[in-house]
Amino acid sequence: MKQTAKWEKEFADRFEARFDELKGLYCEVYNNDLQAFYWLTGAMHEYYQKRNASLKKLDRQRESTPFWYSTNRLVGMMLYVDNFADNLKGVKSKIDYIKESGVNYLHLMPLLKSPKDRSDGGYAVADFQRVQPELGTMKDLEALTAECHKNDISVCLDFVMNHTSEDHAWAKAARKGDEEMKKRYFFFDNWDIPFQFERTVPQVFPTTAPGNFTQLGNGEIVMTTFYPYQWDLNYGNCVVFNDMVCNMLSLCNRGIDVIRLDAVPYIWKELGTNCRNLPTVHKLVRMMRIISEIVCPSVLLLGEVVMEPSKVAPYFGTKEQPECHMLYNVTTMASTWHTLATKDVRLLRLQMLQLSELPKDYVFLNYLRCHDDIGWGLDYEYLSGFGMSEIPHKKFLNNYFTGKFEGSPSRGELYNDDESLGDARLCGTTASLCGIETALSDKDKKALQKALDCDIMLHAYMLTQSGIPVIYSGDEIAQLNDYGYHDIPDKKADSRYLHRGKLDWKAAEKRSDQKSVEGAVYQALLQLESIRRSHEVFTASADFSVINTVNDHVLGIRREYQGEKLYAFFNFSEEEQPAYFDGILSGKELVSGEEIRGLSETLKPYGFMWILCDNK
Repeated sequence: MKQTAKWEKEFADRFEARFDELKGLYCEVYNNDLQAFYWLTGAMHEYYQKRNASLKKLDRQRESTPFWYSTNRLVGMMLYVDNFADNLKGVKSKIDYIKESGVNYLHLMPLLKSPKDRSDGGYAVADFQRVQPELGTMKDLEALTAECHKNDISVCLDFVMNHTSEDHAWAKAARKGDEEMKKRYFFFDNWDIPFQFERTVPQVFPTTAPGNFTQLGNGEIVMTTFYPYQWDLNYGNCVVFNDMVCNMLSLCNRGIDVIRLDAVPYIWKELGTNCRNLPTVHKLVRMMRIISEIVCPSVLLLGEVVMEPSKVAPYFGTKEQPECHMLYNVTTMASTWHTLATKDVRLLRLQMLQLSELPKDYVFLNYLRCHDDIGWGLDYEYLSGFGMSEIPHKKFLNNYFTGKFEGSPSRGELYNDDESLGDARLCGTTASLCGIETALSDKDKKALQKALDCDIMLHAYMLTQSGIPVIYSGDEIAQLNDYGYHDIPDKKADSRYLHRGKLDWKAAEKRSDQKSVEGAVYQALLQLESIRRSHEVFTASADFSVINTVNDHVLGIRREYQGEKLYAFFNFSEEEQPAYFDGILSGKELVSGEEIRGLSETLKPYGFMWILCDNK
């Protein structure tokens, strides 16, 4: 194999070390198409050559510390560029605010060119090489990532790989009859095969976008798993894989540190299956991991796998053949809100136990809220043991968080309410779901304090989990729901815009005033983040286990790392609750500075404790 003869030693060494596996996987998936394979490897070298010196320097630094992202020093924030600061230049001008907020991992929500009226929030990409004009240009993106790197901030960007917009050049050519472009999608002349697919493939949005196919004006049918304007790409065509890899590498060369693989479980389609999590998906992701390790080894792959735990963990791959560097801790997020509504920590305790048994090099992104809705994909087999049946329980959760359940202070809205299935998902900001909106509206100071304590306790719990905590922009200042979307024609049908409001910069100016709602949450989070950075016991590779608190309202977690031992307790009840220790616990509560010694402690409503043991 003489392809490396004229290549730079650095690239050639990386390539040769991984060549056999990459070629084997590619030939397995694409029927030994060596011409296509060598086209791809040539393109990889071109992208390596185009990579600027500062990024190559970063590659070498991170190659020498491959688990740099698993420390206790990373705190993330996800944001929409326009909602945060109008455009990319605006975000760059707010770097000081981002740093002040303790954030050094910035997730920019989709910003590539998409049709305004058919974008699904930017997830219908019409051009992978252009930024949405009102947000700026690729040069603006490069300038932002360069400034972030100067300030030790890593940047994450969504890579929408399952589909393109129907306005993408490939789709436009396919619609006009270009047979080669049609092969990049799933085109059919009649409904025979689509109907066969529909027998086994679930619907993603049964209410707003029923079915998995769309009939075009000329009678042809195209696969559209998500929305009719999002055409599924055919990864059975090696040209699609090659070109999408090039699109990914192009973004990496713009300074993106983390590529979020959007909807990755869906990318391989086979008739007679559910077209989810098929074995070939893992081969494709493994190839993408190998390619990034050769061209841009500082770049991480973040898998978006919004499924039950048994389907999520395989996307880490194996020790010998790793796939994604990081995955979302989706199940814990949903279970956290379930626990808040039920005041019962047993499900959360079970999931913490399950997570504690996973390999320590599995790094999760932990979060309370994000751009998307909350889906109630809970462990109903386990919950049934406590008399919680799936459909009635989902109805209870949705009633609770929309304020329909008696005594609930939460304010949210439903998304994709499917009355036939008795199912729906939930939208709302952390602050509004915790009751801050209701307390402010009612001018109830006692309720407000309880709601603030709830908000802060949930963030403390998120920061205690192993992995990278990620705050949704606005949550750091307890931003409330934005009901203005109801009056915007192209948004009013999508309740997710309830929590996608513009950041209120006037409210953010109150962040230093701890007597304000904004300041109370902001300053509390800063303190928690500072404590987390100061103690290695919060690192992702620490051992952690579940503590039996003898109280189903209180969750207990024990973390241990290199001689440090932390006991953390979280009261999910609106009443005072005792937390019992396993023997006499002696140490210091890190938030209050109080010395602790005894067999139990009483937690205030929605209270928590981080106790660093003195090991005596």
